[in-house]
Amino acid sequence: MSDVVFEIFGWIGSILIVVSLMQARMLTFRWMNLIGSTIATAYNLIYGIWPYVAMNVAIVVINAYWLNRLYKEAKDPEVYKVIPVPSDGPYLRHVLTLYKDDIAQFAPEFSAEPADGVVRHSFLVVRGDEAVGVVAVREAGDGVGEVELDWVKPRFRNFTPGQFVYRDSHALPEAGFRQVRLTPHEMTDREYLRKAGFRTERTEWVRDLTA
Repeated sequence: MSDVVFEIFGWIGSILIVVSLMQARMLTFRWMNLIGSTIATAYNLIYGIWPYVAMNVAIVVINAYWLNRLYKEAKDPEVYKVIPVPSDGPYLRHVLTLYKDDIAQFAPEFSAEPADGVVRHSFLVVRGDEAVGVVAVREAGDGVGEVELDWVKPRFRNFTPGQFVYRDSHALPEAGFRQVRLTPHEMTDREYLRKAGFRTERTEWVRDLTA
């Protein structure tokens, strides 16, 4: 291959590394950074620039380690915990206010203040000491809940941690729900709902719960 082709190859690696640093989602960042640093390793190896070869090899190893760890944690209910919180609690209000613009994209009709007469149950999804998502369910009667909000911070969105609320946590049955329903809109991730155990029922998605 010509030097021009090698130069283009090197520039692609550099661009990927730079663009990766602009990604909000952890998984996207790690994959782009891994690919970019792999290309950079090969480019510097071709030209025998050994300090940069060593640096990029180290970055490749670090990215591979974190990708392996992140994929394992995404399936581990011990990593993501579900904590019931008061719907009018100050910390929950802080989170909802801080991310209100992002939340509005996925739940445009959601309001941090429940409508009069509505009984809402709220749950924080936490990873360590960080709140990464919020699920809010209102009572519809007879043990049925309507999911008003199922939202996750952008950088954790690849891992769909909200599924732990429905699949591994007992938080919803302990709150008195035997079933939850959700009416999707254009931004709703249908594949996520399937993974979380929902099924379609006319215009709604339904998830039966077990204690």
